[in-house]
Amino acid sequence: MGIFAPNARTLLSKDLKNLLGFSPGNLALYEVALSHRSSREKTHENNERLEYLGDAVLGAIIGDFLFKKYPYKPEGYLTEMRSKIVNRQQLNDIAIKMGLRRMTIYNKNNNSLKISSIFGNTLEALVGAVYLDKGYRRTKRFVFKRLVLPYIDMETLENIEINHKNKLYGWANKNGYQLEFEVLQERMERGRRLFTVAAVLNGEVVCSAKAYNKKDASQIAAQQAITLLGIGDKAAG
Repeated sequence: MGIFAPNARTLLSKDLKNLLGFSPGNLALYEVALSHRSSREKTHENNERLEYLGDAVLGAIIGDFLFKKYPYKPEGYLTEMRSKIVNRQQLNDIAIKMGLRRMTIYNKNNNSLKISSIFGNTLEALVGAVYLDKGYRRTKRFVFKRLVLPYIDMETLENIEINHKNKLYGWANKNGYQLEFEVLQERMERGRRLFTVAAVLNGEVVCSAKAYNKKDASQIAAQQAITLLGIGDKAAG
């Protein structure tokens, strides 16, 4: 039995076909994907598990896309670009433009809800539902045709700088922590110097990252630390 009433399920199927570009197979998956945990209907499953899956699948698809689009760019650049594409605000804006705001089931009377993340979460859950319903190849096509091509301007994103170190420093200063970036190792690999840089908080290593220059390594370490420490909405949100 679905979350939606029979008549509503028929309308939902049509709306999803317009949104996705194909007819959904397992409609129940998409019903769950559209159900935020704040929904008053507590007897039904919410979309958090699908959001988790969709986040991973979307990251893999975008990572593959960037790897092929920028064959000579270093890891730090690719990581930065992926963050710009899949950050919370970006996904939320795309979700609203796609029409997911009116389709998402959530408690509209709960003023404490962070609306800036609900629809981006739903979009990730939708990607997870497509993956389970249609497989990776169809999901990849959906992401490119319905997300990347119509809503993401790569040239504009290339010129936007996200400084994860500044964000982490700001958080540390605000909360009274001492933050440092320490070079743990420097060695030669394939004729190039490879740096391992750690984000160190109050004398303890939070995480470390490797890159072919200190700047990229420290930015990657800062981004990972932001995620591990749960600062903001996702790595670049």
